[in-house]
Amino acid sequence: MTTLERLGADDLRLVVAAFRDALQAHKDGINRLNVYPVPDGDTGSNMALTITSVAAELDEVDGDLAAVCKAIGHGALMGARGNSGVILSQILRGLTQTLASATDGQIDAALLAQGLEVAAKGAYEAVGNPVEGTILTVIRVASEGASAAAGSGASLVEVLDAARTSGHEALANTPEQLEVLKQAGVVDAGGTGLMLLIDGFLHVVDGRDLPAASITEAVADAGHVEDLQILAHGEEGHEKGLADLRYEVMYILEAPDAAIPAFKDVWAGIGDSIVVVGADGLFNCHIHTDDIGPAIEAAIEIGKPSKIRVTDLLEEVEEERWVREAEENPEPAPDATPVETAVVAIATGDGVKRIFHSLGARVLTGGQSMNPSTAQILEAVEAAPSDCVVILPNNKNIIAVAEQVDATTDKTVIVVPTKGIPEGFAALVAYDPDAPIAANASDMAEAAANVLAGEVTQAVRDSSCDVGPIAEGDYLGIARDGIQAVAPSISAATIGLLDHLLTEDHEIVTLITGEGSTDAETRKVMLWLEEHHDGVETETHHGGQPLYPYFLGIE
Repeated sequence: MTTLERLGADDLRLVVAAFRDALQAHKDGINRLNVYPVPDGDTGSNMALTITSVAAELDEVDGDLAAVCKAIGHGALMGARGNSGVILSQILRGLTQTLASATDGQIDAALLAQGLEVAAKGAYEAVGNPVEGTILTVIRVASEGASAAAGSGASLVEVLDAARTSGHEALANTPEQLEVLKQAGVVDAGGTGLMLLIDGFLHVVDGRDLPAASITEAVADAGHVEDLQILAHGEEGHEKGLADLRYEVMYILEAPDAAIPAFKDVWAGIGDSIVVVGADGLFNCHIHTDDIGPAIEAAIEIGKPSKIRVTDLLEEVEEERWVREAEENPEPAPDATPVETAVVAIATGDGVKRIFHSLGARVLTGGQSMNPSTAQILEAVEAAPSDCVVILPNNKNIIAVAEQVDATTDKTVIVVPTKGIPEGFAALVAYDPDAPIAANASDMAEAAANVLAGEVTQAVRDSSCDVGPIAEGDYLGIARDGIQAVAPSISAATIGLLDHLLTEDHEIVTLITGEGSTDAETRKVMLWLEEHHDGVETETHHGGQPLYPYFLGIE
């Protein structure tokens, strides 16, 4: 293959395709570069989903370089997923806005170097509190290497080689800039994914092979590293702890450009990892916060938010497998008999969904990181056999999105803000399909409020919490106020969590068994309850939920 001296529109399409393929191949390794102890790594997946959106938009566009660059920028903005995806979208937007200015439709070495500089500057400006040792550092140093080479008259491939060398040097140095990376012994996840973009360019310009996915996996297996934005830094620059800012809120915002600085100021008071990218009245917004409501209300005050997505950073799970299993094991057909009040419940796990179905709810598959969109919940509401519908989100992440549905339908919709599966079950026990929606919502909310909920999962890496150190493979008992038990076995973590939650006033304990639980472990929990709380009634149900051996509810 002849080395290219300039790139045209079709060449840029090939770069996007190569970058997409590389991220898809490397995403699992990048996902494992994460310091959270629970199984939630998704940096690689978010970057891959972002560039897949770009590639899909390009498939719908025929035209010159300017049209291709515009499609890349728009596809990145609208398809950005997660903090790493939002930063990547800003990098792609800055790069392509510059490349689109090529007067003859051909990108030379100097323009590419300029585009990388603009991309780096835009990425820094988009982040509320830029942190070095992250993807920001990698793009900045890579652009500096490219600019130095272009300034000396280097060719296109030489500029890309300089960017690659400088970028990898910066990536290798990230553990020296962030202590959490140094302790893990690996490099930044977002920066690792970004360097695949340079590899994509070199694949098209010089015919080089894309790096093997085994390289990233080997780096990930050497330790675990945090993606840049999950590592939140406070106003004094100190690193916040694992559970300090629990929720990731993202949405598309239509608002005047002039209102954005004040909007960022409001967000600065309620969270961190703030990223706002876009222009000309359309912005992609990202924040880590404990205050979901104010994070969304800030947008409503200045414009129109849409595509709202809320993720629990502590409880995220593997969305893709859930989607696949939902397709392979569809829910039974819901009852279409008209009722006074219908219920839509959001849940995952074959047993959990069967129980909700048996209690009269229509089930929409979803949960921690698999947050259904407003449109998906609306579709389920519209299909319900009633003009009055109660929604049970069964997860904190989904409540804010569910509450948007009422304004989008002619039906009467009330959200009972259940935060977990046990609360959802309790709410449905109080459900009367023949009663008015107001009475149902009141009774269901009261029943849900009487439940204490918790869950048990397994740590996927070393970490620490208020209870003490966490070793990879430990089991974690998690209550609504954070990790309350760390133990080497499922039953020990469950007993520790129950010991934290149970009081003399409680009467019923419900265990919902998921993947990883066994009859022997469940029996150990039951024997402990008999010995220490012999007046408490116990129930067990098969849930089949992934990654959480037990959900538990206490009434």
